[in-house]
Amino acid sequence: MAAGRGSVILKTVKEIIVQFCPFESNVRGAREFLAAIGTEKARLTNSNCRIVADIKHDETEPVISIIFNDGERLIMKAANLTSREMLSFFDERCFAKDPQAHEKASKKSH
Repeated sequence: MAAGRGSVILKTVKEIIVQFCPFESNVRGAREFLAAIGTEKARLTNSNCRIVADIKHDETEPVISIIFNDGERLIMKAANLTSREMLSFFDERCFAKDPQAHEKASKKSH
């Protein structure tokens, strides 16, 4: 997994809202995503990042809403996505927004 448990970096993220109804059958990916971003190691990468679990009881489709520090909003409809897919895409977006990550990657390649 590109952004496996413990390697999630929230430095470029302002807020993450994970919304789901726990009684629906299609919420596994959203729940696993929430667990991955809520680890202590991930939280330490940005203590100002607000993480909200919005638990509904109305058959709501699982949705993950992410607001980055630059104001960009990413909405992932999680019903048909795995946590691996969501974490991988999330990691790619975070990497693209982090100039320090680009510097480290270019130093490693030289």
